[in-house]
Amino acid sequence: MLERNFEPISAPKALSVHQYDLVIIGAGIVGLSHAWHALRLGLRIAIVERDDAAVGASVRNFGHIGVSAHSGKAREYAEIARAEWLAIAAATGITVGEVGTTVILRNELEAAVTEEFAATNVVETRHLDSVQAADVLGTDAAHIHSGLHLPYDLKLDPLTAIPTLARHLGDQGVDFYYATNAGRLEPGCVYTSRGKLNTKYIVLAVNHDIDRFFPEIADLHSVERCRLRMLEIEPPRGVRINPGILTGLSLLRYDAFRELPSHDALRAHFAQERPELLEHDLNHMLTQRPDGILIVGDTHHRERTESPFELERSDDLLLRETQQLFGVDHLTIRRRWRGLYASSASTNFVSENPLPGVRAISVTTGIGMTTALGFARASLESLLNASSTPPSDPLRSALLTSKGIS
Repeated sequence: MLERNFEPISAPKALSVHQYDLVIIGAGIVGLSHAWHALRLGLRIAIVERDDAAVGASVRNFGHIGVSAHSGKAREYAEIARAEWLAIAAATGITVGEVGTTVILRNELEAAVTEEFAATNVVETRHLDSVQAADVLGTDAAHIHSGLHLPYDLKLDPLTAIPTLARHLGDQGVDFYYATNAGRLEPGCVYTSRGKLNTKYIVLAVNHDIDRFFPEIADLHSVERCRLRMLEIEPPRGVRINPGILTGLSLLRYDAFRELPSHDALRAHFAQERPELLEHDLNHMLTQRPDGILIVGDTHHRERTESPFELERSDDLLLRETQQLFGVDHLTIRRRWRGLYASSASTNFVSENPLPGVRAISVTTGIGMTTALGFARASLESLLNASSTPPSDPLRSALLTSKGIS
């Protein structure tokens, strides 16, 4: 029998209640986060999910709650989400490890970025020498310069955390309609493939598919689909790695590092010495699942319509970088997969009200697990507090006009 990535949480069912306070479209982490907060307000909630279970970006990730690497609004949301993940763990039994993140550094340029980060950031950090950093990976120190440990970060297993949270919400009274496709949205009404749901509020949390419902919003924020390649590999030498692992390539990706003066020199170094890594936008990082398997990633390629073809070169680069990181000549790949999430060059968070009582949202940088519980709280508060009078913002006015609403 072929191994599956998921098991259906429940069999598809007919619509049982036709009047809700809140209907959420999408059972990924952003949708579940809205339900988590809405339950505290006593709302009657339904979640509509087109698949048998959440099988998108919410399970195709590292389970890395990397609070420390973010700044601005993402950091604000991540701080809230960190506290909420610990509350969820207490309520559901999900294992959320307070194990931090270790950044493995392999040259002085990478070390310079983390030294600036440690000197200017309020986050607690701990410097590791080459031997200490190599010990985290179970390798020798010959190819390791040093490391930086960020103890504030969390880690969980997305393949079990997401379905466990969904089951908990269901036990608390949230109605889930799996294998049910949402179609037309109107103020106060969601038309689905199984019937009509009446509701006071609607949250559209469909990640990159926001353009299928409101292309004007996707165009405004230049939303594209970002596809990535990820691998599951056997741990070399049976190593056990508690923290999440970032590398020098990660320092090019996250805002808290990219804002530092030494960032430009590091990027110039990669552009000159390893341009192929930038071409495939490789963020080399990994976490270890409870069964010992390492989740390794990831490359990034952005298109409005995703290509059906994969470049073997992406996997080759990822595998080679991982071999070098561990100082081995061979790694055993268990599984490989394509991740897919929304991407925007202009914002990390899309949040718009295209219709009265409707909030269309998306996390657009692949940090949903880290930020969704904070983003959802702000989104829900804004939705519930909004006036019933359509806002005067030009985009929203244009959207309302295009939907035949004055």
